[in-house]
Amino acid sequence: MANNLNQHHSAIVREDISEYVAHLQLHMTLQARNLVPTLTQTAGDSREQLLQQTQAYFEKQVSRQPL
Repeated sequence: MANNLNQHHSAIVREDISEYVAHLQLHMTLQARNLVPTLTQTAGDSREQLLQQTQAYFEKQVSRQPL
């Protein structure tokens, strides 16, 4: 019974840490976006689209990495 309680407590701690890390990653991403200079709005600018796609892909990959 004590083993089950320890396993349950460990699972809760891991979940809490995972949630904290996810919030921290989101906060860091939002802060990093403030450091990137804004691009001039140009219709059909493929460089801007590529940058946005790359940032979105990178953020998605980082947020899904296990602890």
